[in-house]
Order: sequence, then C-alpha cells, then structure tokens
Amino acid sequence: MSKIQIENMEFYAYHGHYKEEQIVGNKFLVNLEIETDMVKASESDDLADAVNYQLAYHLVKQEMEKKSHLLENIARRILDVLFQELDGIKEANVKVSKMNPPVGGKMDCVSVSLGRNSSGEYF
Repeated sequence: MSKIQIENMEFYAYHGHYKEEQIVGNKFLVNLEIETDMVKASESDDLADAVNYQLAYHLVKQEMEKKSHLLENIARRILDVLFQELDGIKEANVKVSKMNPPVGGKMDCVSVSLGRNSSGEYF
C-alpha cells in the first residue's frame, strides 16, 4: 500500500472549549496521511486513477472552517468527509495541532491524532 502525505496545512480557526478561543481564534496545523493503491495511477499518469490530494486539502479546509470545541471532533469530521467524498482510500490518519494553546504554560502545540479504515473503524 502506498501513502499520500499532506503535511503542515496551516489554518486560522476558531476552535476551543473556552468562549474566548472561539472569538479570538488560533493557528492550527493539520497533517494527513492517506493509504491507497497507487499502481494504476502510477502507470496511467491520469488523475482519474488517483486520490485527488487537492480535493483532500479543500475538504480539510472546509472542516477547519466549522467551529468545534474539541480537536477530537475536528479530526473525526475530517476523516468522515474524506471517506465520503474520495474513492480509493484504504486508511487515513489525521493529526490536528493547536498552536500556543491556553493551558497555563509555554508550549508549541497540543495535538490529537485519529485514524480510520475503509470499514469505518476508528483507531
């Protein structure tokens, strides 16, 4: 199985448990890994035979524009829409990171990672 990796997609969004986070917003990074069979696309050189990673980015962007309280919810929504809209995904993993989270101390980010397979199982 082959992998498509879309790394460090950057978004400014309004996610968070606290009201202030949903007003002020914050920077988020999203990393996506999609497992798929690339043999046909590698031979044909035809986008119709591949998982369209431009569309995958657009779907992630749409989900990042919807407010959520939890990073876990964002991750699940991203995975669900990818499997709904893109053919050929065997498994996908997403990591959502909130930069400079309001936790009372200095840190770069807090992240959650969630995976899903084509059977609909999360891990």
